[in-house]
Amino acid sequence: MIAVNVHGATRSFGRTTALDGVDLEAGPGVTGLLGPNGAGKTTLLRIIATVLAPDRGTVTLLDRDPARPEDRTRIRRRLGYLPQDAGFHRGFTVFEFIDYVAILKEMTDRRTRHDEVRRVIALTGLDSVSAKRIRALSGGMRRRAGLAQALLGDPDLLVLDEPTVGLDPEQRLRFREMISQAGEGRTVVLSTHQTEDVAALCTRISVIHQGRARFTGTPAELTAQAAGRVWTDPARSPAALAAWRTGEGAYRNIGDPPPGADLVQPTLEDAYLLLMAQS
Repeated sequence: MIAVNVHGATRSFGRTTALDGVDLEAGPGVTGLLGPNGAGKTTLLRIIATVLAPDRGTVTLLDRDPARPEDRTRIRRRLGYLPQDAGFHRGFTVFEFIDYVAILKEMTDRRTRHDEVRRVIALTGLDSVSAKRIRALSGGMRRRAGLAQALLGDPDLLVLDEPTVGLDPEQRLRFREMISQAGEGRTVVLSTHQTEDVAALCTRISVIHQGRARFTGTPAELTAQAAGRVWTDPARSPAALAAWRTGEGAYRNIGDPPPGADLVQPTLEDAYLLLMAQS
């Protein structure tokens, strides 16, 4: 089932166009929005999370129209959302915060609600800190608490805005594992500017730049676009659209290689940087 169908979404804030005719489809598994800061990813996710409505274009979520109030309520009952800033009540304990969100999600039976709160706390590995106040947690623990509240009620659609931002490598690996598990049997749409997160998690990606979708497909399809366009050289090549010196001392160049260039296998990051340079 296609849980997310966005067609021609346009959204402006004053004179700034955040989205300019974006299309996106997402079904079961993890779909990633990849792009630089300010590309329009958060605006698109807020539309998918029913926080914003597009100025133009159509949006269908879980076979319903979020522009209709009754449909929007039904969508939200099946939706989990982790924004960039989760708006934590820092005086709450982890349990109290997640319980508060559960109440907002219309879980009115106290015993059943508390069982669900304990379930998502265990799922995100927060058992040992469930009685700690939010303000005493590390950044990684807070992101886990944010994911826990998003998982309440076992939603069919999970929307995650930069879920690994600010995490150290070990925390990011643990978070990737949780997101990968969350993507089994449901639709997950997440934004990131980290190509390694996309390569590790996503079955499909959409590259957003300056409010437009520059690529939509699989990570392998994007990587293939850089075939024959990445090479190494002792010096930065004047033909390169982008280049950097590696730890081995040679320059990794992307662009149109000169004759006889020492071509190397492209990575997803190479293809993404090449697409950004061309855009």
